[in-house]
This record gives sequence, structure tokens and C-alpha cells, in this order.
Amino acid sequence: MKNIVVLCSALILCLISCASGPDVDKVMAQVEKQVNYQLTILPVDSKRVMPASMVDDQLKCVEITDWTSGFFPGTLWYLYEYTHDDRWKEKALEYTCYLDTIQFYTNHHDVGFMINCSYGNAYRLIGDSVYKQVLINAAYSLATRYRAKAKTIASWNPRVSRTGVKWDCPVIIDNMMNLELLFKASELSHDPLLAEIAIEHANTTLENHIRKDYSCFHVVNYDTITGKVTDKDTWQGFSRNSAWARGQAWAVYGFMVCYKETHDPRYLEVAEKMADFYLNHPNMPEDMIPYWDFNYGENGYIPDWKWEKDMFQEIPRDASASAIMASALIDLWQYIPSRQMYYKTKIEDILASLCSSKYLSPINTNGGFILMHSTGNLPRGREIDVPLNYADYYFLESLLKYRNLINKI
Repeated sequence: MKNIVVLCSALILCLISCASGPDVDKVMAQVEKQVNYQLTILPVDSKRVMPASMVDDQLKCVEITDWTSGFFPGTLWYLYEYTHDDRWKEKALEYTCYLDTIQFYTNHHDVGFMINCSYGNAYRLIGDSVYKQVLINAAYSLATRYRAKAKTIASWNPRVSRTGVKWDCPVIIDNMMNLELLFKASELSHDPLLAEIAIEHANTTLENHIRKDYSCFHVVNYDTITGKVTDKDTWQGFSRNSAWARGQAWAVYGFMVCYKETHDPRYLEVAEKMADFYLNHPNMPEDMIPYWDFNYGENGYIPDWKWEKDMFQEIPRDASASAIMASALIDLWQYIPSRQMYYKTKIEDILASLCSSKYLSPINTNGGFILMHSTGNLPRGREIDVPLNYADYYFLESLLKYRNLINKI
């Protein structure tokens, strides 16, 4: 019997390691050329230095205070990690250092994205006490947005919803992605308070953002005096009760970060079930690149923005959601042994699509961005069927995580 178990285990490992996934080396060779091209067309402007997307077929760059400013430096760090070429390290350092002042930025929650993707990767790959201190400072800046009564981090400052409801403490599902910075800085600074804030935020999100079917609300608003929920809605999805694809991906990724840091089984369970909702949704296209919102135009989902039935010949896709989800699924793959083959298949299906000519940009096109066909904020008419720098970032992260895991098996 023991020999049979050993043989079965060996067979499973063999099946898992038999890569039918992407040719990472081939794709990365194309990525290098594409990012090289992007560097040649970037405008020389100290206030608008980070490539973010395309508008009317023109490269759109953003200032360092934009929530997406850390993704381009992060992409450069992934290229350095893959190639070990000092040229990419020099470029990554150059663009990372543009974000130096963001470590003290407190105007919104995305300091986690901005600093962890840039300085976080710098510290991970080359180490430096300066980068370490930037991460710690940024985490304390993020912690200023913690609201004790609600036990959550306010994503945005007070604003009015699309339906005119005043939000005093709006919290978006995206905020789960910023907890990684708090966990990392807690370890580096030996300050448990930062990790405690991250855990409280995750628990509050677990309680209030997740629906019974394991889809999620985009926005939950809290009363900062009582801590009670006053509204559940969306900002970027089709309707308040619809399933916005990228929000689902943010949630799975974020809860997996929390599980890896705490080993609280609740986080793993919700990540698994939310991933299942996403992967098995009846409206998921065959190529595994989701529509921007799974419920676009369906009966029972009433939008509050200017929408006309059949306003698109084809419902916009969101490649960024797929890239984020692929990275999260690689983590699930490692922590749920009984479903390793299932996750491997899904990851490879997603990456196969993203690496295909339908989504991977031809060299010297698309503003130098790597992926095509993402959607940012459709209700506001922004970034519809365009490249997005965070789609590129998480695509490279997924490729490198996939390669590293396959090589370890």
C-alpha cells in the first residue's frame, strides 16, 4: 500500500510538472522589445512620467499621485528579475525614485499599490535600508486612513455616490490589495499594530463586502461615528448588485495575501469560493478573459448611469481582471493540494489567452503596452477597451510566478 501511495504521489507530481502552459521565455522576449519601445516614446516631463493607458490612440501618462503610478516601475522590476540585466535595474530604479514623496501621501488608500509595486519590488530584489524605510513610512501613511469605529481603512475621502448618496467612509474591494504593504512593513518595523490594522480591515471586508453567492460589492460605506454600514453600491461596475470582474479578482488576490500572512482558514475559504464564482460563471467567455462586468445588460441589474441597451456591439473585456486572477490562482494552486490540477488548467487557459495574438500587443504598437483589451471605468466613459499598466504588471507577475512554480516541481 505504501508503494502505491508513493507511486500515485509521483504520478501526480509528474502530471503537474508536465507543462502545457505558456512559453514564458518566448513571451518575455517579446515583452522586452515592447517595453523598450515604450521607453523610447515616453514624454520627458517630470510631472507626468508614468505610462498608464491610451486615449484616442495616444499614450496617456499620469502624475506620481495617480493610483496607478507604481505599476510601470514594478513592470521594470519584473523585467530585471527575469533577465538579471543591469539595464532594467537602472531603469527600474530611475522610475521608482520618482515616487519617493508618495511614502508620505495620505490622500487615498492606493499608496499600497504605488509603493509596494515599486519600492517593494526594489527591496525584494536588491535590498537596501533606504527602500525598507520607504515601505515602513508608506505603511504608516496608509494607516492614517484607518477608522477605528468601522474597523476599516477608508479608501477614499468623503464623496457622493453615483445616485447622490453621501459617502463618509467609502471602502472599495480594491483596498484588499493594499494590505500586503501593511503586513510587510509590520514585519520590517517589528510593529504589530500595522498587521493588526490589516487583519481588522480584512475581517470587516469579509463580513460586509461578500454576498451569499461569493460575488462582492465594489463599495461599502460606513458611518465613522457608529461604525455601521450605510450603503452598498458600485463605482466601476454595471450596477450595485452586479459582479464587476476586476473587483472579484482583487478580492481573491487580497484574501490570499491575508491567508499567507496569517494562516486564518477563513481567508483561504473565501478566496477559493470567490475564485470558483469567477471561474465558473455562466457568462465567462470561452477564452477565460471576462467581460468587464459579468451581469452587463441582464434583467434584474439596473444601472444608475447613462446606459442604453446594446450600446456596445461587443461587451468590453477586461484583460486586467484575468491577469490579476491568474496571479491569485497560482497562490491557490500552492495552498489547496486537492485542486492543484484544476487550478493549473485554469491558470494555463488564462495565460494561453493573454499570450495569444488576440491580447498580446504586436511589437512597437499599442503605446508600448504589453496587453490589449482592458477596461477601467466604463460607467464614467474612461479607459474602455484599452491597455492598462496594471494589466501589464500582473501579467508579468503571473508569468514569473508560474515559471518559478513549475521549475520547483
